[in-house]
Amino acid sequence: MGTTDNGFSATGLRILREVLARPVESGRIPGLVALFSRGEETHVEVLGTMSHDGGAPMSRDTIFRMASTSKPVTVAAAMVLLDECRMRLDDPVQQWLPELADRQVLARFDGPLDETVPARRPITVRDVLTSTFGLGMDMTSLGTPIMNEVFAQGLTPNLPEPMPEPDEWMRRLGTLPLMHQPGERWQYQISNDLLGVLVARVTGRPFEEFLAERVFEPLGMADTGFHVPAGQLHRLPPLYAPDPQTGEFLVWDAAEGGRHSKPPLFPSGGGGLNSTADDYHAYFRMLLNGGVHKGRRILSRAAVELMTTNRLTPEQQAARHAMAVANVHTSHGQGQHGGWGFGMAVRTYRGDYAPIGQFGWDGGSGTATYADPANQLTGILLTQVGASTPDSMLLIHDFWTTLYQAMDA
Repeated sequence: MGTTDNGFSATGLRILREVLARPVESGRIPGLVALFSRGEETHVEVLGTMSHDGGAPMSRDTIFRMASTSKPVTVAAAMVLLDECRMRLDDPVQQWLPELADRQVLARFDGPLDETVPARRPITVRDVLTSTFGLGMDMTSLGTPIMNEVFAQGLTPNLPEPMPEPDEWMRRLGTLPLMHQPGERWQYQISNDLLGVLVARVTGRPFEEFLAERVFEPLGMADTGFHVPAGQLHRLPPLYAPDPQTGEFLVWDAAEGGRHSKPPLFPSGGGGLNSTADDYHAYFRMLLNGGVHKGRRILSRAAVELMTTNRLTPEQQAARHAMAVANVHTSHGQGQHGGWGFGMAVRTYRGDYAPIGQFGWDGGSGTATYADPANQLTGILLTQVGASTPDSMLLIHDFWTTLYQAMDA
């Protein structure tokens, strides 16, 4: 059958379609949108329906809850501020976030909240960008006093109560000790939400406004934001969290009246975006193009290189890798990348079909977004099935395996 202009084989593309169709035909994934490109060649596969019981078909412009795949995109707002010298990597954040001045650090990360030592130094912008500021989600530390308090204070998304507005969120965060010394250990999630508050404080503007003006609008990402306008809710499928025992499709978040149907109190840089395959494609292609989109510079080349290359020390990488491996029962094999840049994973060793240097991230709502500079490859897979069952995460794995086998040159 030969190859297409940029090295996808016709046979490989057929296999990829067949692999994507399997969980849709078996009923485990109601529908999906997959978009992948290499060079100037773009392919889109749209399969299945918006709802698990049929109804409207999926379409290329379906809007999805991006969950943690928000992280690689929202970090761009901070990079704009670094480019413009409105903040610096080693600036202490307490000048904008006084709630984080004079930190105390737990004597033991799993110990009592009142057994602390003083922080050895202030938290810096770099610590927040690299997810090493001292607090974060660790699924291997559930049940510790500090993790219990993070949940009790409503500092993370996906709890029954929504996160409070940013100033109150910061106030609550400021009442907690850190788990680790600033800059010491990579931890997940909270830093990405903190970054949104930092951007808002530095600019004196709501995070969502600055992000839209400086990133989404110049990239033409018209369908990306922290809520879906009423007139577009018909494009948002329900998000399912299937019952792990029975597989029954339970609705985690409906479109009408759901978590994304109105502007949130807290615009979550860690997991709050809604978007489409084409919007995300514009963003990741801009990164592959060194910060330029259609002749317009969005970020400096140096900023993109900082974001998309590993920023962790060998010790931090080892701890992060150990956490991913210990977490494999919930992550279904995701997270085996080695490194972390700003807001995204970066492959630093060859653990699967993807080469060193691939960057991006996965979302618990059944989404995945990565780019690979070595092959000039972008891949985006969006579903409406959360990770309560392995189905969407296994499909993400198979999508990447078949995408790499489809490349002939």
